[in-house]
Amino acid sequence: MNTIDKFPFASNANATDVGDLTQIRVEAAGQSSSSSGYTSGGFVPPNIYVNTIDKFPFAADGNASDVGDLTVARRGVAGQSSSNSGYTSGGQSNLNTIDKFPFASNANATDVGDLSQGREGATGQSSTTSGYTSGGKNPLFNTIDKFPFASNANATDVGDLTQARQKSAGQSSDVSGYTSGGGLPVVTTIDKFPFSTDGSASDVGDLTVGRYVTTGQSSTTSGYSSGGFPDTNTIDKFPFATDSNASDVGDLTQIRYGTAGQQV
Repeated sequence: MNTIDKFPFASNANATDVGDLTQIRVEAAGQSSSSSGYTSGGFVPPNIYVNTIDKFPFAADGNASDVGDLTVARRGVAGQSSSNSGYTSGGQSNLNTIDKFPFASNANATDVGDLSQGREGATGQSSTTSGYTSGGKNPLFNTIDKFPFASNANATDVGDLTQARQKSAGQSSDVSGYTSGGGLPVVTTIDKFPFSTDGSASDVGDLTVGRYVTTGQSSTTSGYSSGGFPDTNTIDKFPFATDSNASDVGDLTQIRYGTAGQQV
């Protein structure tokens, strides 16, 4: 699907359809600047890999435009965001590439480093200083990789998830990264790992529905997991302030999986 759904953080509510991507695709990565959302990579069914970087505005509801290309066309990628740049890491088939593209201008991505392991189906988290890539497959990984935003460099393995899994949702608070759901087998686990020190994750709660190929969004106070397989349109929400289970707070406009998440 090419649908761009939007749901509010201020209240619990269903999503609305506010625009379209330039291509129908799945298993892309999501990035966010202060003013725009980005969707990078993915594949057009049945299996055409793309390198497209789409951009859509937060200030007004509207369609995305094609603003650049990744260095490699690929699916099953993870997305991270600094204050200045978007990052797309890993992807099929077993790539370790970390791509970087600027928010200030529309431009192609450049290859700025490598993950510690080539993998696909990982998920991304972002602190103010570093990007994280967690989980993935071929084989199933529980690795948490970390790479710096301040300089172009390779990632290092800084910890482990509680379960090896792929195609989870990623969320980020000011102080912690979260990896929720994933497979296979499909799990409900919400893992949490610290940004201030390098360390492994702990299991801090459960989603309302076990699922993978799901996507994550983050407000300043809560993490969200939306969509996924087995087919669901559920939007789950869990708090950052306390470790607890997620609650079902709304629905996407369509049942779907393999989407990309953005937030403002």
